[in-house]
Amino acid sequence: MYNSIVNFIRHIFNEQEEFIPLHAPVFVGNEKKYLNDCIDSTFVSSVGKYVDQFEDKVAEFTGASKAVVCVNGTNALHLAMLLIGVEREDEILTQALTFVATCNAISYIGAHPVFLDVDLNTLGLSPVAVRDWLDNNAIIKEGQCYNKKTGRRIKACIPMHTFGHPMMIDELIDICNKYNIVVIEDAAESLGSFYKGKHTGTFGKIGAISFNGNKTITTGGGGMLLFQDKELGLRAKHLTTQAKIPHRWEFMHDEIGYNYRMPNINAALGCAQLENLERFVTDKRETATLYKDFFRNIEGVEFFTEPDHCYSNYWLNTLIFKDKKAQQEFLKYTNNNGVMTRPVWQLMNKLIMFKDCQTDSLKNTEWLEQRIVNIPSSVRLKK
Repeated sequence: MYNSIVNFIRHIFNEQEEFIPLHAPVFVGNEKKYLNDCIDSTFVSSVGKYVDQFEDKVAEFTGASKAVVCVNGTNALHLAMLLIGVEREDEILTQALTFVATCNAISYIGAHPVFLDVDLNTLGLSPVAVRDWLDNNAIIKEGQCYNKKTGRRIKACIPMHTFGHPMMIDELIDICNKYNIVVIEDAAESLGSFYKGKHTGTFGKIGAISFNGNKTITTGGGGMLLFQDKELGLRAKHLTTQAKIPHRWEFMHDEIGYNYRMPNINAALGCAQLENLERFVTDKRETATLYKDFFRNIEGVEFFTEPDHCYSNYWLNTLIFKDKKAQQEFLKYTNNNGVMTRPVWQLMNKLIMFKDCQTDSLKNTEWLEQRIVNIPSSVRLKK
C-alpha cells in the first residue's frame, strides 16, 4: 500500500527519482525583475516602494482595512498582543496543536498560554471547548475576564487556521465577546483561504500571516498584520519602525519601539509572489482533489478535506491514519524512499517549557497527534 502511495505522489509531481519536499517555494513570475529593480534603487532595507505596495495589495486581496508587514509571523503575533494590551502574567487561550511560534510569542510578553482542544472537522481551536472551559473557569470582574483558579486576567484568544483550513472563527468570536476576550487570528498558514466568503485573518481584532519559505507565497522570511481598525494599523506601523516620529533629519522616538519592519527587498519578492497567489491556490486545490480521489480507495487512511463553508488553500495536505503504528510506519517508509512527510508538531503542552500550563482534556488533540501525517503539497506549476 505504501509503495502505491509513493508512486502516486511521484506521478502527480512528475518526479520519478529525485527527492520530493513537503512544500518548496515556486518562482514563476516577476521575482527577479522586482529584486533587480530593488537592488538598482539601493533601497533594500525598510524604506522603499515595495513595502507600501505589498501592504496595500495584501489588504486589497484579503479585504483588510490596513496591512502592516513584519520581519516574520512570530513578530506579527508578538506585536498583535502588545497592541491589544496583553501584559505580563495575563493568560491567552490557544491550542496545543500548533507550531511553537504561537506560544513563543506569548512567552515574549511573559504571558501564559492555556491549551484547549481542537475540532476534528477543522483541526482548529474548538469554540465548544473554549465555551466549556470559560463556563467552568472564568469570571467577569469590572469588565475584565479572570481565571477563578489562578486569579490571572484572560486577555486574549489565539486560534490557528491549521494547515490553511479555516476554523469556526465566527462562533469563537461570539463566545469570546461574551467574556470580553480579544481574538487574534493566527492565519500564518491560511493566506488565500476563506470562511463563509470572508478571508481568514479579517474576523478577529488582528490577524497574523507568515511568508516563510514554506508558505503558499514567500518573501524569504516575513510576516504581516491585518487590521479592520485602520488607526490600530497605523500604530502598528509606528511601533515596527522603532516608534520613530517622521522627520527629515531628526531622530525622535515617542515610546519603546521594535525593529520589526520587513526590508524592501523581501517585500519586492512578496509583490511578485502575490501576483500569482490565485494561480498557486488553484493549483494546490487541484492537487488536493487528486489526493482526495486517490485516497478514497486506500483502506485505513483518510484524506482531510476542507470544512463546511470553507475555501481552503490546502497549504499542507493531510492524511489521518487509523492509529499511531500505521502513522509511524508510513512516515518511515516515505522518508526512506525520497518523499518527505511529517507528523504534526509535538503538542505544546508536552514541550518542557509549557508542560505546566493549564489544559482541558485535549481529547481530540491527542487523538490527532497520533494519526496526522502531512504529505507533499508544493505548487506544481512550472515556469
